[in-house]
Amino acid sequence: MITLHHLNQSRSKRIIWLLEELGVEYQLVAYQRDSVTRRAPAALKAVHPLAKSPVIEDGDLVLSESGAIVDYLVSRYGADTLAPAAHTLEHARYIQWLHFADGTAAYPLITLYLLSADSSQKCFLGDFAREQMLDVLTYVNDELANKEYLTGAQFTGADILNSFVFEKISESRGLKQFPHIESYLQRILARPAAHKAEALERKHDQAAS
Repeated sequence: MITLHHLNQSRSKRIIWLLEELGVEYQLVAYQRDSVTRRAPAALKAVHPLAKSPVIEDGDLVLSESGAIVDYLVSRYGADTLAPAAHTLEHARYIQWLHFADGTAAYPLITLYLLSADSSQKCFLGDFAREQMLDVLTYVNDELANKEYLTGAQFTGADILNSFVFEKISESRGLKQFPHIESYLQRILARPAAHKAEALERKHDQAAS
């Protein structure tokens, strides 16, 4: 059985969603952030030296990094349904979008979040991150102008992985300027597995209760 080590209010909700899409049996072990420091608890260090989440265990394998986890789980348990066929142009673009999620797309969002902790968003780095976020959203909006999902007509693990940034932008400032992303996000979040992941995230989030 797969074990998912899940930190509340983190990007590991995407792995819950993926596991629900795959329909594989898994156990969720939940951890709570410190309400003041926002840091993960020391107990998570027993799983990962950096106390990072998500982390999965699958037999003898212990794996961290969301992109690597998505790639592994889809390749092993859902290659026929949640990824384009290997050795195709579509599969290459799928891998590109996997890396895009926690690289290009996440960087400006996380930068602005960290700067907001001490009201430093008006500094150079804040302006730079806002420009980068606008570039990211414009790029993705244009990509989705004639596509149902990021790689085309097929819903894949890349859509799950990239959902975090678009959800957070939608919650904080809306996506009215980016109508293709807005309709795309509504479409993927309407999936039953996405609803199940949201419910489980709330269930295991003591800060929200």
